[in-house]
Parts: sequence; C-alpha cells; structure tokens
Amino acid sequence: MDFETLKQMENEADRTAATYEIFDEDSRLNRSKAARVEFITTSRAIESVLFPGSRILDIGAGAGEYSLYFAKQGYGVTAVELSPANIAAFEQKITPEHPVRLLQGNALDLSMFADASFDVVLLMGPLYHLSSAADRDRAIAEARRVCTPDGTIFFAFISNDMVVLTELAYRPAFFSEETYDHASFKVEDFPFVFFTLDQMRQMLVKNGITILREIAADGVSELLEDTINALSDEDYAQYVRYHLYCSEKPEMLGRSSHLLFVGR
Repeated sequence: MDFETLKQMENEADRTAATYEIFDEDSRLNRSKAARVEFITTSRAIESVLFPGSRILDIGAGAGEYSLYFAKQGYGVTAVELSPANIAAFEQKITPEHPVRLLQGNALDLSMFADASFDVVLLMGPLYHLSSAADRDRAIAEARRVCTPDGTIFFAFISNDMVVLTELAYRPAFFSEETYDHASFKVEDFPFVFFTLDQMRQMLVKNGITILREIAADGVSELLEDTINALSDEDYAQYVRYHLYCSEKPEMLGRSSHLLFVGR
C-alpha cells in the first residue's frame, strides 16, 4: 500500500483501514518521549472523570494504547476498531489478567450497543478520518447515544493551523507546494482530516455537546521532538509539567497538533 493507491480509494471505511497499513499506530504514542506527551495528557484528562466501576467505550481504539491502560487499572473496557492491522496489533497485547472486549466495527454504526451503555466514551480516532460532515455528525450522535446522560465523551482532533508548521518542519518547501490553499491555509485533508479550533467547537455544539474542557494534547511536542527526546529524565518530567501547565490556556490551544475536547 502506498499514498497514491490510498488516495484513489473511494470507500472511506476501506481507505481508513488501509491508512494503518502505512502508519504504525502501535508505536505512535510510545515511540519516544515527545510522542508520549499526548498519551500522558489525554490519560490524565480521562482519569479525572473515572469512578469505581466506570464502563469505558473506546471508539476507534487503534492498537489499544488507552483501552489496555485503563483495563490494567481494573475498569471495564470495550473497544471498537475498524483497521485489521490495528486489531491484529491490539489482540497480541490483551491478557487474561487485563481483559478488553475488542470488536471490529465502524464509528458510524454502534448498533451492537444499547443506549446509555457507557459512562465514558472515547471518540479519539474517527474524527481524524471522516471527511463528510454528515458522517462526523453521525459518529458524534452514536457516541452520544451510547453514553449515559451524565457521562463524559472525549473527542480528539488534528489542528489544521498547527499542521502547517509541522509540515514545514518536515518539508522546507511546503509553502510553495499545492497541498494547501494558499489564501486560507486550509491543508489538504489527506491522509487525515484537519480542523481549526472554531470548526471543532462548532461541530460539537451543533451536535448537542456541552464543551467542558479544551486541552492541547501535545502542544509543540512534535515540532520540538528531537530536543525533547534528548532531555534527561528529570528535565523531561519538568517539560511535561510545563506542558500540562500550558495545556488549557486559551492562548496556547492553537499551537498544538492534537486537541482534546471533553464534553457532555
């Protein structure tokens, strides 16, 4: 599988599944100190709403990084994942001591679950891939339906305005390319779908979500990857504290590759 073949695929579900034949989701959140910042930030936010016996649904669970983490803490976790590559990686890590119910499925159809089945719902992958507004609305509606009325839903997005800078870091000729709109700076939605902060907010509010928190999940960690990875353990711990200190400041939200919204 290559990018050109991926781009020509018309079925969005097939294209999403095939994306993870190229990208190694299994190592994305743990391959380095810089990459781990997103996991640390997100897991702390989720932990803040958990209570004994919380039932967690992880929609678009990837290779199981969050599902397994919370299963090891004793929570009941159900995971839904579309990509066969991710499911294969996930299955290898499930143990009898830390069971997870893993299902292959699509965020657009959670009919296997009854209404209000889960206390915490994670929709932290599908919104990276759904290019149709109608499909995004449907995924959010399904997440709402299966969440208890007083439960919490976590939504993850990739920031259009930050990806401009990360692409520039990887490709110094980026600004002369045609992979973004030169007037609006809207980046081409391939192989992921990108949003501005205002678009994220409007999407959730339109779909009946009350936004409780807005969090810069990784901040500038991708841009500073080499520097962060070279830090001593002590300095890295201080960097993480600094990142968490900044992560919910309104003036810092736009400078993050990934955004985490907490809603009800």
